[in-house]
Amino acid sequence: MRAVLCREWGGPEKLVVEDIPSSAIREGAVRIAVHAAGINFADLLLISGQYQEKPPFPFTPGMEAAGVVTELGAGVNAVQIGDRVMTLCGTGAYTQEIVVDASRVFKIPAAMDFAAAAGFPVTYGTSYGAFDWRAHLQPGEWLLVHGAAGGVGLTAVEIGKVMGAKVIACASSPEKLEIAREHGADYLINYSHEDLRERVKAITGGRGADVIYDPVGGEVFDASLRCVAWGGRIIIIGFASGRIPQAPANLLLVKNIDVIGFYWGSYQARKPELLRDSYARLLRWFEEGKLRPHVSAQVKLDEAAKALEMLRQRKSTGKVVLTMGR
Repeated sequence: MRAVLCREWGGPEKLVVEDIPSSAIREGAVRIAVHAAGINFADLLLISGQYQEKPPFPFTPGMEAAGVVTELGAGVNAVQIGDRVMTLCGTGAYTQEIVVDASRVFKIPAAMDFAAAAGFPVTYGTSYGAFDWRAHLQPGEWLLVHGAAGGVGLTAVEIGKVMGAKVIACASSPEKLEIAREHGADYLINYSHEDLRERVKAITGGRGADVIYDPVGGEVFDASLRCVAWGGRIIIIGFASGRIPQAPANLLLVKNIDVIGFYWGSYQARKPELLRDSYARLLRWFEEGKLRPHVSAQVKLDEAAKALEMLRQRKSTGKVVLTMGR
């Protein structure tokens, strides 16, 4: 089978695509014929050695995939051969076939295609967990979403809207803001030429944002400290800008601000039941038409480096997925 391999730390250009043997099935596991695999910013960190986890070489990147179950290990009864599924596999998704623990496999609705399903687990799971488990987002609150047309940002716009928040989307171009508006944003801020603090204050009648969703870091986080409401919460999702910011403790004290770290990936090992419950709700929202996954590009497996480069250069919106040509 064909698979993307990382043999040394570096950028997408260091990846190779080779034929490798299929993995043996094991007890409690499922074999999936992969139709599509989701691309995430965390994959760039993983292959460069900057992620929280560092698998041994060679390894296949890719945290999520979708396809059809072709084989069951002993003891598996939650899914059947032929089921259409998505999987949160951690690594190994950039391949034509994967063996993964059944606990990480979830059936998908008939109306969900493989491209949408491949990009669903990480981004929707992240945004739901951030709002429900950590920030406790409430109906009627002001929600400010940075990078609102990106992979996680666009899902934050959608989920925030479903949860009853008043959503302010921030992005760097009119085109990206229009995508955020189409997915439920109530207000738009172009922070390439608008003053974030002044616009947020104007939109919220001087209050500021109750919850701020930040996958960007850097100067965006600095600006967030100036426009968060008294008693507000800033959720740290990642640092796509490349700079890890620092928060002045005196400002946190004076404004009673909570700065909340959220490493969603750790929940698979520590609280997997929360992930399973969250997917049940998210997939139900999808079936009800409340969530509309946006896939801006589908790229063939052999061009995985090109797909990752699109993310690195911020040329994509929503999700980019690899397809296996099935």
